[in-house]
Amino acid sequence: MIEAENLTKRYGDKTAVDDLSFTVVPGRVTGFLGPNGAGKSTTMRLLLGLDRPDRGDARIDGVHYTDLPAPLRVVGALLEARAVHTGRSAYNHLLCLAQTQGIGKKRVDEVVELVGLTGVARKRAGGFSLGMGQRLGIAAALLGDPSVLILDEPVNGLDPEGIVWIRTLMQRLAAEGRTVFVSSHLMNEMAVTAEHLIVIGRGRLIADCSTEEFIERSTEKMVAVRSPDAARLAGVLTDEGAKVRTAEDGLLTVTHMEAPRVGELAAAEGVVLHELTPMRGSLEAAFMELTRESVEYGAAGGPVAMPVPGPAAAPAAGPAAGPAGKEGPR
Repeated sequence: MIEAENLTKRYGDKTAVDDLSFTVVPGRVTGFLGPNGAGKSTTMRLLLGLDRPDRGDARIDGVHYTDLPAPLRVVGALLEARAVHTGRSAYNHLLCLAQTQGIGKKRVDEVVELVGLTGVARKRAGGFSLGMGQRLGIAAALLGDPSVLILDEPVNGLDPEGIVWIRTLMQRLAAEGRTVFVSSHLMNEMAVTAEHLIVIGRGRLIADCSTEEFIERSTEKMVAVRSPDAARLAGVLTDEGAKVRTAEDGLLTVTHMEAPRVGELAAAEGVVLHELTPMRGSLEAAFMELTRESVEYGAAGGPVAMPVPGPAAAPAAGPAAGPAGKEGPR
């Protein structure tokens, strides 16, 4: 379990983390979200003892990270994948880390294979692409077979195959009862990876809830309806209290009414429907809505996040776990 209690950290006149408290429990992937400058990286540094809080406390299984006798065996962390000796091979980098914790060569071989570095393990890490460097950082985090993982932007630089691989790996590790705490700016990826979210803005807690609850409470439910008699249907729905927006191609976007009721009214009036699709809010839309007042670095006139079709529109096929991607060294 990861516990942050009233964490506060200032750098000069800037407060990076402001009285932040949360708990990350085992058995699920917990996403850590926030706009740029929200304090996510600082929080992770505080959890790992790389910075000292001005106030508050951070513990892992009730112990400060700096007090762990063999920290890699308890906590696997990825904060900066490129923090390696560029002249050292990937294998020797991992072997050096392993020797500081009493971890044998067999485990080094295991993580090299696990992350897909077998073919380039003896090459200098300084020549790796961004994706291969990321895999090396993930290998280092997994080296001690830890019960807790703290990962900052683990999919950065990975190709689509690699993204599916790390997503599946994190979910599998969580299913084994480990604590997985991962930050990312990729909302679509977090939506299918994390069961629980901790969202911060300007160093303060905004939300601590399930991903489903976060989306539901932050976005408006809508129903997409397409009919050759769209004008008459729009009138029927409006009379029943729904709000309806009409597009030129006969598509209606309905709010304040559930999809079953829309279908019932259409049937009662003899209106033919070509489409009736519940629309669920997206994590991106929910995130933008809840963090609107917490954005420190933003551009004017940015894009608007839109809802996405719910399960009725197109069943989503779950990703299958596949081999690691094949990004090669530059």
